[in-house]
Amino acid sequence: MRRATTVVAVLAALAATSLAHAQDAATGKTKAAACTVCHGPLGIAVAPETPNLAGQPASYLAEQLKAYRDGTRKHEIMSLMAKPLTDADVANLAAWFSSVKVEAAAPK
Repeated sequence: MRRATTVVAVLAALAATSLAHAQDAATGKTKAAACTVCHGPLGIAVAPETPNLAGQPASYLAEQLKAYRDGTRKHEIMSLMAKPLTDADVANLAAWFSSVKVEAAAPK
């Protein structure tokens, strides 16, 4: 019984944290202006060595931005870009890029 109570408490805390950092794609789109130089206005990269962000899962994008921000993932430019981002900025950017729909087609 005690373990179930602990699990419920942890889940409630996680839910509260995610609600506190609710994702806002419209705000993320505005914040993404600085990203367009390399990643394009819709998250489709303009340089071959730059990854596409459009359509990626928000959780993946947020995790990567946080890793650049805290230095666990290293890239000279991305580390500088991510350093000033707040958790809300990260959530909003992730919401924006994940909301962009990408379609794939098999080659003919």
